[in-house]
Amino acid sequence: MEKKKVILDVDTGIDDALAIAYATKSKCLDLLGITTCFGNVHVEDATRNTQFVLQLLKEETPVYQGSERPLSGKEPYLEVAKKIHGNDGLGNHLQDKGYAQHHQEEKHAIDFVIDTVKTYPHEITLIFVGPLTNLARIIEKDPEIIHLVKEVVIMGGAVTVPGNVRSYAEANIFSDPNAAKKVLQSSLPITLVGLDVTMNTLLPRNSVDQWLKNENEVSQFFAGITNYYIDAYENFQPGIGGCGLHDPLAVGVVIDPSFVETKSMYIEVETTGDMIGKTSVATEGTSKINVCLKVEEERFLQHFMKTLEF
Repeated sequence: MEKKKVILDVDTGIDDALAIAYATKSKCLDLLGITTCFGNVHVEDATRNTQFVLQLLKEETPVYQGSERPLSGKEPYLEVAKKIHGNDGLGNHLQDKGYAQHHQEEKHAIDFVIDTVKTYPHEITLIFVGPLTNLARIIEKDPEIIHLVKEVVIMGGAVTVPGNVRSYAEANIFSDPNAAKKVLQSSLPITLVGLDVTMNTLLPRNSVDQWLKNENEVSQFFAGITNYYIDAYENFQPGIGGCGLHDPLAVGVVIDPSFVETKSMYIEVETTGDMIGKTSVATEGTSKINVCLKVEEERFLQHFMKTLEF
């Protein structure tokens, strides 16, 4: 079976790191490059974290740095993310790793995506698991891309459930609601993988314990950061017993769309007032998007664990 050509856009925190591992180890995906954005950390740190994870996995996927700030120009909001992902974005696990800075691609993330989509028209799937700033700026710079992309899969939003960074808003949308609004009303062929399904994909601690049994650097690192992530979940919701595989599920939906059930909807994003970042169903709009509402969580979790096999 021919591999799907994909570009993965990240703001590398802990679940981004798991998504990177999932994407690189998948036999179904041809990962052409990874682009970075602010979100869980500043963009420079997202780039560093991405390079570190790839180095650890012995992968040579090129990394292209992207947006430093949301479309508004304001400083990124990182307060909640630090509580979930640690000060460095990777559960404070980088300090003792002796990370050696890798070569950074000179081309900007936005230009890389535009050039790659034009090189492979109607073949590229874009997976965005952070704020949508890079994608909004891609649309602004070259609107033709809307008609050349095969598919866009976005981890973001909370259409039928409460948010996480606010009771009404999911973190990626909240980080740049103006970008989210532009993207979700752009006519791109979008599948939205939000908290409606990702909070059902809890990775239990006993699964992470399987990685701890393997005494190699990769398994120990991923076990460490994932246990940190689970601890953060427990602080917010005692007894939850695991962590949501938000970003990995977006990758999983590209690998096997049958993991989820979707419904075509118009989605509105609040950009002003008291509920900035809220995603809700609208009665009309420029284009409908496919919103994931159900997930076969056990089948997805089994596939995720089998693919990683640290």
